[in-house]
Amino acid sequence: MNQKLKIVVFAALLSTTSYLSAQQEDVTPNTGKDSTLLQEDEKTTISVSNIKIDGQLMALETQENGKFRLRDLEEAWKYDSLWLNELHNNADLFSDMLLEIQKGPEQDSIFVVDLPTDTLKARLARMDAKTPFNITYNSSLESVIKSFLTRRRDLMQRMMTASQFYFPLFEQELDNQNIPLEIKYLAIVESALNPKARSRVGAKGLWQFMYSTGKMYGLDVSSYVDERHDPIMATKAASKYLSRLYGIFGDWDLALAAYNSGPGNVNKAIRRSGGYENYWNIRPFLPRETAGYLPAFLATMYIFEYAEEHGLQYKKAERPYFETDTVHVKNLITFDQISKLVDISTEELEMLNPAYKLNIIPKVEGKNYTLRLPTAKIGKFVSNEEEIYAFVKKELDSLEKPLPNMIKAQDQIRYKVRSGDYLGKIAERYGVGVSQIKRWNGLRSNNLRIGQRLTIFPRKPYIAKTIAKSTGSKSSGSVANGSKIHTVRSGDSLWTISKKYPGVSIENLREWNGISGNNLKPGTKLKLCDCSS
Repeated sequence: MNQKLKIVVFAALLSTTSYLSAQQEDVTPNTGKDSTLLQEDEKTTISVSNIKIDGQLMALETQENGKFRLRDLEEAWKYDSLWLNELHNNADLFSDMLLEIQKGPEQDSIFVVDLPTDTLKARLARMDAKTPFNITYNSSLESVIKSFLTRRRDLMQRMMTASQFYFPLFEQELDNQNIPLEIKYLAIVESALNPKARSRVGAKGLWQFMYSTGKMYGLDVSSYVDERHDPIMATKAASKYLSRLYGIFGDWDLALAAYNSGPGNVNKAIRRSGGYENYWNIRPFLPRETAGYLPAFLATMYIFEYAEEHGLQYKKAERPYFETDTVHVKNLITFDQISKLVDISTEELEMLNPAYKLNIIPKVEGKNYTLRLPTAKIGKFVSNEEEIYAFVKKELDSLEKPLPNMIKAQDQIRYKVRSGDYLGKIAERYGVGVSQIKRWNGLRSNNLRIGQRLTIFPRKPYIAKTIAKSTGSKSSGSVANGSKIHTVRSGDSLWTISKKYPGVSIENLREWNGISGNNLKPGTKLKLCDCSS
């Protein structure tokens, strides 16, 4: 005889005991096909709650460990954490690749690699015969190849593993735009296949788009989303941009140089060279980073082509990109909620969905946002969509602190310096560097003066603090009646004043009024808002 499962009250993610009004009933274990979803070591009690949400009866199951168990007809797919780490650990490789491009191989380096020059020339000639790029031997390219095979050997080995996840996607999009498939190697040079890569000047994503160029090619940036980090959207945009550059120059080498430094710098190099239009002839007149750009691209292509000959092995990917799928998200949902409901780690969600900046997938009129999951998890999500969205709605409605509003990022703002401001504080506020603020405004020192206006190109949306209506007495002054000033009275402190005005914190009062300590003098007038912004 089957033993009946013990019934417990459904526990909300926020651990509130009165969060849902649940109607429970005894059930027997499910013996259908989906019983295979239980792992061998899952010897835990299952709690079933039939809960009424908006008048509908819905059931969600939880295990003793607090995780939900959603039913699906296909067997659960076990994720290989080593593969997740392989992709996550690419962050450090981005800086390594950038350094290699900027500095180039050390001239006095002694390369210990079995690659005779004659052999390299023959291999490059074979590559040149089957690609639209001009792959001809020169000593600079040989140095970069040998540098990659020695000093950057580990980087190349890791790229060969990570490429199995992204290259199928790249090839599909490049083919759609009639772009040479070899362009896929450019993403290694640009970002070391790190969708979260960010350069010192603010270029982001696998294809390193600046804000303005990304917007030009349809990549959206808001407080929730930065599509420069989205592998599919960014690859589509990069394909369009490269196609346009090729249309201008009629040469893929020059198109790549323009992708890195801009068409203007390539045109200047052509003029300064006396009219040459071959990359290697104008290379001395290009910016230093661009001069190392195409050699790094060609060296990467060579190493992937002749990996076996150099003892580099493909580490088989447990989950290539094509073993994931997407589903359109119908309502706002957080990664934490998806993690618990579909039994997937937030780290994996971040890796599969890098465009969502706050680990929240928003719902915006006129926009379609997608959630990428392993194929086996997609079935669980789609089969339980109604229950998932109902649960999420209930939970979000109960949140004491609302989620941030959807705000479009600005590509430029004018900031007015206030008392207590310093460059580091302003830089942190807008996600930029001190050196960038100094460069944008022609500052030679770190000194600022109150009232000074600064031009800033924010790298993260700034959500302005809002002041809620107050129920405080009119004699104290309140935001509710339009006043933005509080006159300090005897017995007042920063803490008591902040309590009178919901939405105003002690730190707000200090920042807006240039207060460093806690002492207040009766009669002092305190600003209750960021009145200068």
